Amino acid sequence: MMTSDGTDPRVTHAHDVGAFVPGPRLQVAATSPGPLDGLSFAVKDLIDVAGTITGGGNPDWLRTHGPATRSAPVVERLLAAGASIHGKTITDELAFSLEGVNEHYGTPLNPACPDRIPGGSSSGSASAVAAGLVDFALGTDTGGSVRVPASFCGIYGMRPTHDALPLDGVLPFAPSYDTVGWFARDVDTLARVGDVLLPKASPAPIEKLIVVSDAFAIADEPVAAALRAVCQALGATEEITVFGGADADWFEAYRILQGTENWRELGPWISATKPRFGEAIAPRFAGTEDITAEDVERWQPVRDAIRAKLRAQLGGGVAWLIPTAPCIALRKDAPGAGEQIGPFYGRALTLTSIAGHAGLPQINLPAATVDGCPAGLSIVAGASQDRALLDATRGLAARLADRTAA
Repeated sequence: MMTSDGTDPRVTHAHDVGAFVPGPRLQVAATSPGPLDGLSFAVKDLIDVAGTITGGGNPDWLRTHGPATRSAPVVERLLAAGASIHGKTITDELAFSLEGVNEHYGTPLNPACPDRIPGGSSSGSASAVAAGLVDFALGTDTGGSVRVPASFCGIYGMRPTHDALPLDGVLPFAPSYDTVGWFARDVDTLARVGDVLLPKASPAPIEKLIVVSDAFAIADEPVAAALRAVCQALGATEEITVFGGADADWFEAYRILQGTENWRELGPWISATKPRFGEAIAPRFAGTEDITAEDVERWQPVRDAIRAKLRAQLGGGVAWLIPTAPCIALRKDAPGAGEQIGPFYGRALTLTSIAGHAGLPQINLPAATVDGCPAGLSIVAGASQDRALLDATRGLAARLADRTAA
């Protein structure tokens, strides 16, 4: 879909993709030379940039908040490494969506499949990168908001180990799950950004890839088949199961725990301001208010057990392969599209909860195409194995490129 200069031939002007927040495009020069010299990046409108208001995808949030006095540390690091900001990007309202649809500001284009949603809530950042408008972009990922749009738009996307990057200057959603992630069209740029942002470390290399078979069972059959073929080509033949037949419990634990954290963080503002949310978003926030202490008491031990189990299983040079999303991007206006949303969330959040519950790093590798649309394969590594994961992804991408060329 891309031309030789990395742009989408269907996009003639930057505003055509609808990736950026309304108004003049934010431009911030690098603060010093460094390893990212010459690269441009965009910043999701949940992340502070000094002198601008972080709008959070909602006009009432924008109206009730002032300009940031300083940029988030992740932004400062990138500027100090030689990269420059070329825009703030649209987000789903206060990050409460995996669709990429914003009732107030519109839906950014999915350049890979223009008749389909881009995925959210880092939709604008994914769209801007996929269209070649910036070299990389920052997003946030709580329940899949970097991983899912990366899969839908056919680009690389990384969710780091939880707490690997500071969340200062980032609008909170559910802090025990929140991370700052990033997108790129090529794995080398993804890794260069990671080298600037991630803690210095020398983890053991990833030498073994294992297919999570019950994760593949969650995906649509054509997606699972296409990605299994990729796994086979990569020599990943060993399989395990992780959900233990309790897929629904993994989803429910995430729904309850992220919901209670979300209301704790944003509920006071919602109650005081009574903002106008989009039709699909309003009931989601209303539902978080109804979560009880008994609900949390029931599901917190479930999450704790999952976290302990997964952190014990992963590490020591092992990584898992799973579908990033259960399907290709949903059509924007297909008959019955609304009826697909509920099942999509149930399956998608179950898949993303593997890394989410355990705070593990995960990278989407644009690996396959189904019905003309991207389908992403994810690599999940042990906690704090982020740099090893990037190195492994670089090697896997090279092998897939050689396979395609052959």
